[in-house]
Amino acid sequence: MFRRERSIPLRCSAAALCNNLSVLQVPSRNLTHFGVVHGPSAQLLSAAPEGVPLAQRQLHAKEGAGVNPPLITQVHWCVLPFRVLLVLTSHRGIQMYESDGSVMVYWHALDSGDVSPVQAVFARGIASSGHFICVGTWSGRVLVFDIPAKGPNIVLSEELAGHQTSVTDIATEPAQGQDCMADMVTADDSGLLCVWRSGPEFKLMTQIPGFGVPCPSVQLWHGTVAAGYGDGQVRLYEASTGTLHVQISAHARAICALDLAPEVGKLLSAAEDTFVHIWKLSRSPKSGHTEVEHCHAECVPDTQVCGARFCDPAGSSFAVTGYDLAEILRFSSV
Repeated sequence: MFRRERSIPLRCSAAALCNNLSVLQVPSRNLTHFGVVHGPSAQLLSAAPEGVPLAQRQLHAKEGAGVNPPLITQVHWCVLPFRVLLVLTSHRGIQMYESDGSVMVYWHALDSGDVSPVQAVFARGIASSGHFICVGTWSGRVLVFDIPAKGPNIVLSEELAGHQTSVTDIATEPAQGQDCMADMVTADDSGLLCVWRSGPEFKLMTQIPGFGVPCPSVQLWHGTVAAGYGDGQVRLYEASTGTLHVQISAHARAICALDLAPEVGKLLSAAEDTFVHIWKLSRSPKSGHTEVEHCHAECVPDTQVCGARFCDPAGSSFAVTGYDLAEILRFSSV
């Protein structure tokens, strides 16, 4: 069971974007950082365990060429082995900051090339794998940046071509030490999933076909891909083969966010039906297949939910954002 805790006030509502909440726990300072997108700006907040906001910062998208300020599409903290970077994507490019947002260390402008004037250009979908940060784009390509241990000498090392439509989300998990282990999955607007093995050169392991609806959010846990779709379904696949293990009619409307608590195998799903569900994933000792148990349902009345994340690796608390809601809702286990 979870109970409602003290909310964290926002300067303005979260934008109606999928995956519109990022959370970074800093145990050494007993703080939790929250990042939320609103139009051309991103709000960063730090809060104590009891929910008291301690600091706020606002970041704006680098304007580049153009008259109107570009809209931000996502903000996300990437935890690398040797540093933490805050990555911000927009309709103009990709910005990388030190974890507190104080210093921008890298800017990558999106090359629209021969794109039609009516087609939107943007970056969306952010994840880190080893010393790489991967960012999806409107064209379906995934940009791979090689991150040094310190300093701004970040290099675009590779572009991955596996999608024909816009990337929606990227998820990774630490490599398990096996050469054939898949440790990254990317999703797109057609529902296609691409499973990759990271390294000096990323390798496409398998593709899991879509079925006519977008896949806005995806997660990866112990070789299992958890994908949330626009029809409210959550599907669990074997990452290495693409085999479907579980199909859940989890929500009545489109899913807008998935998250995992890796220490305990809890999966969080949030959707436009105002519900947040928590599921327990496990491996059957007999078949080796993934099994699912429903643990909790939380309704956020009269709210278009657009972001939800666990606040700790054990899944003992989670946070929710909604459109036209000027606060971050917090819940913790009883």
